[in-house]
Amino acid sequence: MQNQSLPLIRDIVLVGGGHTHALVALMWAMDPLPGVRLTLVNPGAAAPYTGMLPGFVAGHYARSEIMIDLVTLARRAGARIILDRALGIDLAAKELHLQGRGALGYDVCSIDIGITSDLPDLPGFAQHGLAAKPLGPFAARWEEFARQSRAEAAQVVVIGGGVGGVELALAAQHRLAQSGPSPHVSIVERRAQLLPALTPRLRGALAAALDKAGIAVHLNAAPASMDAAVVCLTNGQTLPADMVLAVAGARPQGWLAQTGLALHEGFIAVDRHLRTSEPSVFASGDCAHLSHAPRPKAGVFAVRQAPVLLANLKAALSGARMQAFDPQRDYLKLISLGGQRAVGEKWGLSLQGASLWRVKDQIDRRFMSRFAPAPMPTPALPKGAAQVPGLAEALSERPLCGGCGAKLGPIALAGALAALPARQRQDVLQGAGDDAAVLTHGAGVQVVTTDHLRAFTQDAHLMARLTAIHALGDIWAMGAAPQVALSQVILPRMSPEKSAAMLAEITAAAAQVFGAEGADLVGGHSSEGAELTIGFTLTGLAGRVIGKAGAQTGDALILTKPIGTGTILAAEMGAHQVPGLILGEALATAYASMGAPQGAAARILAPHANAMTDVTGFGLAGHLLEMLEPQGLSAELAASALPVLPGALDLAASGVASSLAPANRAAVLGRLVMTEGPLKALMIDPQTCGGLLAAVPGTAAQDVLAQLRAAGVKAVQIGTVQAGPVQVRVGQARPAH
Repeated sequence: MQNQSLPLIRDIVLVGGGHTHALVALMWAMDPLPGVRLTLVNPGAAAPYTGMLPGFVAGHYARSEIMIDLVTLARRAGARIILDRALGIDLAAKELHLQGRGALGYDVCSIDIGITSDLPDLPGFAQHGLAAKPLGPFAARWEEFARQSRAEAAQVVVIGGGVGGVELALAAQHRLAQSGPSPHVSIVERRAQLLPALTPRLRGALAAALDKAGIAVHLNAAPASMDAAVVCLTNGQTLPADMVLAVAGARPQGWLAQTGLALHEGFIAVDRHLRTSEPSVFASGDCAHLSHAPRPKAGVFAVRQAPVLLANLKAALSGARMQAFDPQRDYLKLISLGGQRAVGEKWGLSLQGASLWRVKDQIDRRFMSRFAPAPMPTPALPKGAAQVPGLAEALSERPLCGGCGAKLGPIALAGALAALPARQRQDVLQGAGDDAAVLTHGAGVQVVTTDHLRAFTQDAHLMARLTAIHALGDIWAMGAAPQVALSQVILPRMSPEKSAAMLAEITAAAAQVFGAEGADLVGGHSSEGAELTIGFTLTGLAGRVIGKAGAQTGDALILTKPIGTGTILAAEMGAHQVPGLILGEALATAYASMGAPQGAAARILAPHANAMTDVTGFGLAGHLLEMLEPQGLSAELAASALPVLPGALDLAASGVASSLAPANRAAVLGRLVMTEGPLKALMIDPQTCGGLLAAVPGTAAQDVLAQLRAAGVKAVQIGTVQAGPVQVRVGQARPAH
């Protein structure tokens, strides 16, 4: 992990999560360049390893086994990860243009965005076809298709008769034959010969494998159009198709043509140092063309480029001598045959059989094992610590969480609030204890609240956006319209230029959130500190305040977001994994939920709610009990109705919990009645940017839910309010209202 006490003065930005960049990040973790921030930009939280894709299609590997978790890799490397898509680059300004935000500056940049095999000019392909590259979307779509139960044989058409097309055709035939009637798989190849670039012996072995599997090969043919059921060929033939896979060569991504970089047939031209025509920009992997030593698009070259690229990225900033990348002339080609058999060739020698598959499997698994999450190390005890009672126990606890997981517990907070003096001003209608203070304001009232979050991501834009949404939760929960916001920002140590850029990034992201709700960001305060922390103080205006108190017997309890953010954030911070779960993807889904504003939901709920709050640090159970206590009521919830973020239950079942969870558990002791297990753990899970929890009259519940869903809010009724004693009971059946 990079030493965060050093000021950051330079930025290396890796665009794309290809194999080369993944290995660069892995090596950076072991030897970072002091004072330099590494950033990885990729639209997905995980990237597939191409070598295992045919095995995945054939059913030999689970999807989780072939995906490199870029989020946990970035955490391990001490790098910033930005889940966004690059759309362009300004070479003069040294800025990247991203799809979901403003410009991202760099000092040195590297591009490793792979290739695509889609067919944009083929009528019907965009709606009904599936490109094998990029591999992330392909893997998800194929898994869904392969799991479908069928009474009739599946019809699969593979467009492209190169090595990739042959491998996928054999893999698809093997997988589909295991779960239903023997499928009909076809290959469409525009050339007169299959696999002309291979040696006759290797080509013959693959042709024999296709014939044995019953895969039809259509040569001198090309697709003319397609729909949901048929592929029409240029020779007039039609092929039935439930799934069409395109593996027809490699195309560069279109935005590269607008970069101003020197290109070769659309691919980025690089020299022997992997440097482009612009000295501050490098490129590697399939999107790059080796001008000094052209080679085919193969993963082996991308893997071997990694140490050279890392050395040269560092040299570009430090002034060290650059290294040359000289690719080998030949390499071991291992091609899967669908079942657990493979053919291979090197130096003109060909082999095939189950033993060769085992060799390939060992190579691939060894490569992926390098990216296995490394648990966060337990801090070493300083000299003399044993002499201080309790210090060892405190250091052995879970690492301090970010977001709402870093808050103090509800019992400690209640004690502090109880010691506050009585209100002295007449215009303060309501002080501490609710989501916001309430002051008189003309004919209505003004609400005032403040909140801040310790950063759980180095992406300042995302952190600012989520903090703004989180802070607005108290305003929305009171039924108020946001008015103004003041920021409080602590920046990590950086150069003056980097600090100014980060502060501008935070301000722009927050202003966008507040502006969409009709509020102005009017100023604030900033300082430097040990780590990024962002907070906002907000005011809002309301005609009628909705407090936590006011719930009535028979009310329906409506929740607008799923729970589980604290557990997922804690798992990512601790690099905790469970089998079959790609933690980075679970985190990306959590970010999407957290990043959904609640203004529309609040405006729908406010006219009906008898009581309302936002579910944050004290968890769903803790905040629900705050609503029940004033009237001495209870709540009956249905376990089956509780919405949970993907992956949260699995993580909770494996023992992952936020550092605030023990305090939350103590606060609900004896008042949360439900079966022990992971769902109970999530009931006390601290939420960041959590949903609104509203008690509305039972007679209005269905109409309110319909309005929420029409507005795009995935709200659910989780239970009902009932007579006391004060407790939350969670049963299996959905309670009637």
